[in-house]
Formats: sequence, C-alpha cells, structure tokens
Amino acid sequence: MTLDPETLDFAKGDGLIPVVVQDADTLQVLTLAYMDRAALDETIASGEATFFSRSRGGRWRKGETSGNRQTVVSITPDCDGDAIVLAVRPMGPACHLGTTSCFGDADAPGLGRIAALERTIAVRASEDPSVSYTARMIAEGPKRLAQKVGEEGVETALAGVAGPDTELASEAADLIYHLLVLLRSRHLSFQAVLDVLAERARPAKDTR
Repeated sequence: MTLDPETLDFAKGDGLIPVVVQDADTLQVLTLAYMDRAALDETIASGEATFFSRSRGGRWRKGETSGNRQTVVSITPDCDGDAIVLAVRPMGPACHLGTTSCFGDADAPGLGRIAALERTIAVRASEDPSVSYTARMIAEGPKRLAQKVGEEGVETALAGVAGPDTELASEAADLIYHLLVLLRSRHLSFQAVLDVLAERARPAKDTR
C-alpha cells in the first residue's frame, strides 16, 4: 500500500471520504463505507480495513466483534482524490445480515465464481484425501490431474458436437474445475492464465 494520504481530499466530504470495499479476488463489491483521515492511517498501519461509523460517531475496525476482518490488498483513489476503492480479502461475510455483500445476497456472481471456487479448492486441498475428492486428486499429482483434464476436455468437445446445451455447460464446468485443481497442484492460480490473456490482448508492436 503506497497511497499518500496527503493526496486525498477529505475536506470535500466534511472530513470523510466514501470507500468502495471490493473483494480482491472475486471483484465483488462488498460494501460502501466511510473513512476519516485517522481511519485511513489506521488501515494503512494495521493492514486491516478500518472505517469511520457515522452512526457510532467514531472509528471501528471491520470484524473487531464478529471476527469477519478484512485484510487490505490495495487502496486506489479515484481521479479527484475524494473517494477510494479498498481491495480486501475478507475473512467472513461483509454484511451484518450474514451475506457476502451488502448489495444483494449473491455469493461471488459472474466470473467471480472462479476465484470463489479456487478458495474452496485451497481449503479442500488440506483435507483428508480419503474424504475429499479434491485432496485425493492433488495427492495423486499433476500427471494424474493432467490426464483428468484431458478426459474432461474430450467429454466437453463431444458434448459441444452432439450434446444438448445443458450437457455442454455441465461438461465445461467439470473441465474448469479440474483445470483449477491442476493449476493448484502446480502452485498456480487462474490469475496466471488471465495475465497471459491480458498480455496477448495488447496491440502487437510494429516490427517494420
């Protein structure tokens, strides 16, 4: 976190700036909160999300009573310096109602489901292989996982040629799951794949 608090405009909001809190992995918006300068300083110093509660009239660190703390990954100001996006890794629900987000009850919607699945795989990886299919596959090693990804790829291709849409979607889900487990066994995340896609999306350099 290299943000310089001096670049932010707290005066515009009478000492407070709005904070959009976002899951760093799934990119799901978790909540909208506020910070004063002291809360921002504490957030930077502690590495945990700390806000100013307008109803309580003071600072509070997220999760100090519930345990649902939020570890800060990055702090990004907007172009005017009067609002920030706080990317965090949550240790539990963000909403006091027990939901992942304060904005609806969806859990990591859209492509955020990939990151949520990676988290589940990471948890299952440490479980007993005799109980967890994921742990058993990882214990068998990358070679077996690569074989499984190949099998699922063939099944997905066959469903794409002759199966109904529901079958194709189901087989594709199996393929993505096993691919994520293979990446996990090689100590890689799906972000590594996204990084390659981002690099490929850049305009080609003119070599003339």
